[in-house]
Amino acid sequence: MPREASTRRLSRDDWTAEALRTLGAGGLASVAIEPIAARLGATKGSGYWHFRGRADLVAATLARWEVEHTEAVIAQAETGPGPVDRMRELLRVVLGRSGPFGVELALLASSDDPLVAPTVRRVTQRRIDYLTSLFRELGFDAALADQRALFAYTTYLGHAQLTRTVPDAVPRGGPARAAYLESVLATLLGREPDPAPPG
Repeated sequence: MPREASTRRLSRDDWTAEALRTLGAGGLASVAIEPIAARLGATKGSGYWHFRGRADLVAATLARWEVEHTEAVIAQAETGPGPVDRMRELLRVVLGRSGPFGVELALLASSDDPLVAPTVRRVTQRRIDYLTSLFRELGFDAALADQRALFAYTTYLGHAQLTRTVPDAVPRGGPARAAYLESVLATLLGREPDPAPPG
């Protein structure tokens, strides 16, 4: 549905925010200046004012995704005082909500696209490296930390796919969600889950 035209001047951020929503809903092919202009209630000239063309819009959208869905998430996880707290906070942020996984899955589906491939590779490596550093802080040796990080990341991807395709398969909130997240943490750490999971 196109939005009503706004009297305010649209910013580059407005465009990339809408492009991310469009990417999550319709995949990479849906990210183009004209359809996003229609969704914003803007002219395509507004889009070409901010972006040289579709490739520039896609690049800016990917840059925003990298910051919001990786760097900001890592920064949030880092608010935990110790490695277990940071791992728990990371799981709470990335698994403790119902989405948005559409963007992740759309980018994985387009990961062979030359516009997307470098960013997806860099983001994937950044995420796995961060997980590895947490497992090293938890006392795992280098080889086991690498294995656990890979296991944690594939768990995230599986969770994303399941939540997208069969959302009722994953507890949505309350004690069941907290217990689920604690069980994931316990599995990653190789221990029994806490009997009374937090919050």
